[in-house]
Amino acid sequence: MSAPGQIVTRFAPSPTGYLHIGGARTALFNWLYARRHRGIFRLRIEDTDRARSTPEAIKAILEGMKWLGLEHDDEVVFQFARADRHRQVAEELLAKGMAYKCYATSDELETMRAEQKAAGKPMRYDGRWRDQTQDGPVPNVPPVIRLKAPQIGETVINDQVQGRVVFRNDVLDDFVLLRGDGTPTYMLSVVVDDFDMGVTHIIRGDDHLTNAARQRQIIDAMGWPEPVYAHLPLLHGEDGAKLSKRHGALGIHEYQNLGYLPEAMRNYLLRLGWSHGDDETITTAQALEWFNLDAIGRSPARVDFKKLNNLNGHYMRHAADADLLREAERLIIVQGRPVPTQTQRAQLLAIMPSLKERAKTLVELIENAHFIFAMTPLELDEKASKAIHPEAQAQLGRLAAALNGAPWTAAEIEAAVRAFAEAEGAKLGDVAQPLRAALTGRMVSPPVFNVMAVLGPDESLSRILQKAAA
Repeated sequence: MSAPGQIVTRFAPSPTGYLHIGGARTALFNWLYARRHRGIFRLRIEDTDRARSTPEAIKAILEGMKWLGLEHDDEVVFQFARADRHRQVAEELLAKGMAYKCYATSDELETMRAEQKAAGKPMRYDGRWRDQTQDGPVPNVPPVIRLKAPQIGETVINDQVQGRVVFRNDVLDDFVLLRGDGTPTYMLSVVVDDFDMGVTHIIRGDDHLTNAARQRQIIDAMGWPEPVYAHLPLLHGEDGAKLSKRHGALGIHEYQNLGYLPEAMRNYLLRLGWSHGDDETITTAQALEWFNLDAIGRSPARVDFKKLNNLNGHYMRHAADADLLREAERLIIVQGRPVPTQTQRAQLLAIMPSLKERAKTLVELIENAHFIFAMTPLELDEKASKAIHPEAQAQLGRLAAALNGAPWTAAEIEAAVRAFAEAEGAKLGDVAQPLRAALTGRMVSPPVFNVMAVLGPDESLSRILQKAAA
């Protein structure tokens, strides 16, 4: 239960699909607002669409929120389980004269809409049963219960993002609260659940703005307190169109396996429509101190994955090496690769400072560490093959002899290779590039002397000699 005056927010996804980036942003904003004000953040799964709601989607939503660190308070509320309570409120509105039974058949409603469309009028229920006094049921017609909505005046939503939004009551019809089979509609269920959960602030996408007017009418009919509304502009793709699957929209749980860190994703989601001056990199601690509804923009934010990559690179560079090792190990297993050995783990941890300076995702980091996991003899890519030409092969053989028995730290290896290049009358790069190819199979890697230090003298010299003799 919430204390009097305590702020309560909620995130209420529908489990008919995975938690997408727009929903994750909504969850973050609700979580931040509640935590900023020492309030309560609640989670409700709106699973009333039984045909399309799936356990897999529910699991993905919960796991996605856990990965983002958006922990909710109290137990998860499942909307379908509260259907009896929703029906109770519909019956209460009926008893108060704020709702009525409508016996219009599907055919009658279809004819009504067709006539309205032909006349160029908005298609809306015409209120034909609104003032009927007929007693008893109409044979073979299960009635729906409709709200007796106000027909004159205005319904006003004072929105914290959109400003004052006015809806004329004469264009809002008497909508259904309870279907003929006794199942409550979304419009009713949401209002009842928000009231029972003590929700004080509703932060959600602006595709629900029209719903807010209808929900406000139920709230007024029940005499319940009006929540504070903040409707967020929907996200757009880089082309300015509404974000959709064609933009590569993913479930938020998929970003973890694409190599993003949760703190980077939180920072990125925060900046999709909310700002704090010119700050781009905002820690969660700063967000909890600064977040407010006033700084949410009215214009749709555009998803820009280059910004996400840059932010993720920033957070990776500042992450603890051991934390990155743990995340990299998890991702390696997800990718279907063998579990790293103790030796490989130690090597990966040792080279981590170099790896994280150059990678923007954990996938990229693992790819740059391929030399640790590669089978020997190494398979060379096209550029590496060209680097190990016959002259370079001979040079690698002489370099292996020069390094045999040398002290083996990155600094000592570098000094030895520099001395070898000078004795050969060659530039350091002319020696280092074939060396890199022999050690990693590629022409891009962490600093080659760090690679050698991590691999150790035996493995390094073995790889050099393999390519010298190839």
